[in-house]
Amino acid sequence: MNQEKFVREVLKKFKMKNYVKVNTLVECECGVKMSTNDEGENIDSTTFKSLVRSLRYLICTSLDILFRVRHVSRFMETPTMTHFKALKRIFWYIKGNVDFGLFYGYSNSFHLVGYSDSNWAGDMDDRKSTMSFVFYMGDKTLT
Repeated sequence: MNQEKFVREVLKKFKMKNYVKVNTLVECECGVKMSTNDEGENIDSTTFKSLVRSLRYLICTSLDILFRVRHVSRFMETPTMTHFKALKRIFWYIKGNVDFGLFYGYSNSFHLVGYSDSNWAGDMDDRKSTMSFVFYMGDKTLT
């Protein structure tokens, strides 16, 4: 199960078809912390919110973007160019991995496996933490 068609439609709708493809979600500028008080050019919040909503829909089959999407969701009210760059990086990653998805098959093996990612007190404004986790029951295969 993948959402290749949806990704291509979103990239076309927001004129991102010519974006660069990347294979990792590492931030463009290492060590840059985002804040609601970031200086810089303000971005149209309606477009930013629409992009974030598209990413939230993609989380269903692309669990690897969950942490980053939750992080950029914090800045939907007053996004700046710094926030938009982080959002674009997620789309670059999705474009590079558009054919990945989840495979559900029959199995008699029931193993519980969990993964988590966290950013303890990483919010520059109120020192809140961001945490994401996913659990698999049975065989798990990413395609």
